[in-house]
Amino acid sequence: MPKKIVILGGGVAGMSAAHELIERGFAVEIYERQPHYVGGKARSVDVPDSATPGHQPLPGEHGFRFFPGFYRHITDTMKRIPYGQNRQGVFDNLVPTQRVMMARTGKPPVAAPVNFPKTRADWQALLDGLLHADTGLTDSDKKLFADRVWQLLTSSYERRQQSYERVAWWQYMSTDQQCGTRQPCPYELYCVGGLTHSLVAAQPQLMSTKTGGDILLQLLLLMANPGAHTDRVLNGPTNDVWLNPWLQYLKSKGVVYHHNQLTTALHCDPATRLISGATVLDLETQQTRTVQADYYLAAVPLERMAKLISPDMVKLDPTLGFVEHLSNPHLHTLNWMNGVQFYLREDVQLTKGHVICIDSPWAITVISQPQFWPDFPMSGYGDGQAKGLLSVDVSNWFAKGVLDWPLDDGTTGRKQACDCTLDEIVKEVWAQLEQSLNTPGLPPLLGPDILLRAYVDADIRPELLSAPVQALDVPTRSGHNDEPLLVNTANSWSLRPEASTGIANLFLAADYVRTNTDLATMEGANEAARRAVNGIIAASGAKVPTCRIWELHEPGVLAVLRWLDRRRFAQGLPWTNEVPWLGKLLHRLNYLFHQFRRFK
Repeated sequence: MPKKIVILGGGVAGMSAAHELIERGFAVEIYERQPHYVGGKARSVDVPDSATPGHQPLPGEHGFRFFPGFYRHITDTMKRIPYGQNRQGVFDNLVPTQRVMMARTGKPPVAAPVNFPKTRADWQALLDGLLHADTGLTDSDKKLFADRVWQLLTSSYERRQQSYERVAWWQYMSTDQQCGTRQPCPYELYCVGGLTHSLVAAQPQLMSTKTGGDILLQLLLLMANPGAHTDRVLNGPTNDVWLNPWLQYLKSKGVVYHHNQLTTALHCDPATRLISGATVLDLETQQTRTVQADYYLAAVPLERMAKLISPDMVKLDPTLGFVEHLSNPHLHTLNWMNGVQFYLREDVQLTKGHVICIDSPWAITVISQPQFWPDFPMSGYGDGQAKGLLSVDVSNWFAKGVLDWPLDDGTTGRKQACDCTLDEIVKEVWAQLEQSLNTPGLPPLLGPDILLRAYVDADIRPELLSAPVQALDVPTRSGHNDEPLLVNTANSWSLRPEASTGIANLFLAADYVRTNTDLATMEGANEAARRAVNGIIAASGAKVPTCRIWELHEPGVLAVLRWLDRRRFAQGLPWTNEVPWLGKLLHRLNYLFHQFRRFK
């Protein structure tokens, strides 16, 4: 009889684990709280009551859609999900973007190739972006940024893991020395805060340098690689071209998927030192039952897992106590990154890729979707009137916006996104888009007449808006966002558990698990699932191959410098850029090379 695995949570981590387990002969059941959707934070959604006869509901998205070229784990799984005649399954539904644009209030946007320039137009766009951007960055700003990136490139893994993990990204980049004020300056906007907020919804004052530095390096290395695609997006709504085909494949292989099931408890038997069962609540019937298996894989997010860990579990594995500690609101490990969709009367193609509204208070990113959806025309959705779709992500819900609203004290003023009603969120985000995208002196790209309707991610629940906000504009609790996003804050690595726990039949697969990716992404979720599956394989003694785990790319040309830094770190010495003998060695090798060519 095959070993039975119960997976609690049907997001990307849960589905990834089910995929690897079912292909290795295990019996798999998934218990997921969503009534219809799969894929967790990666899902797309149908806008309620938006379809007319003969049309599909308008497509909405929960959050960011971004598949950078350094992703290895999730894309490997995507290649094994059948889709029509695609040779590489749903992986072939990923299409590269061509440009990234930074939109700025009161200034022309800065557009540049997102990949290594391959055409004359690419090189022209790159030069225009570099020479005519008018960013306000000084020569000292550029030198500081280059120095910090070089230090990351030539630092050993051990130094990044043990030293940079304890340093906040803002502190490492030395922005306070640059500006000396809390008002954003160009260096903060372009080199530190703006990109950090928009790409990973992280507070730069809180995110660890290890996490921020590793991801920045991966993106920069991709841009410098002529054979890589830095940014890829799906060629249709996420459910249609990825998640639903994935669900169909898992079911065809034998995975049993239970919807509307909320896990409320894990039962730990102190006598056997094992998990004896899990209680799940049927959200439709409100009936509870206990499910049992040989192994249990918890693929629920941090804030939910913290409620499932009992004192008996902590006695068997004290590191599980750190999960509850990590979810403490005062550690600021949870942030928000939720989507807002705008359906337009005309298709507005901003650029062939993502647009970062670099100075928008709510850290907005936007992409025009129809240009990437050739097989999913907008005329097939809603009532057929929408021709354009701007998919927007709001990454800073705890900063004040640009519009004045009536306040509780009878006055008017600006509000944080988390304090706004859904209607206010729509109007505020649209206003920030207009500020960023409409350049003075040029015909406006956006205006009130072009907007048909909008939709805010259903995880934002205004009826529960009551969370106080403390220093650094970070929430102290997240009760009114059903699915907040984990942020790897400085020095949090030591609190995060491994995929295999001290309880022999319990394994973890979620964004808080230690991974090489070290970021709350689809890639990190898939890697965590692979690590959990490898733990189950080892515990069960199954004679099946383990899942492959990739490390982040490290440029081989700098291996010698990283090796030297590893030696310095082992001796307790700081990083240094001064390696006199290395320069002499390289000069000597260059001399010998030219002598060899001359002799030849």
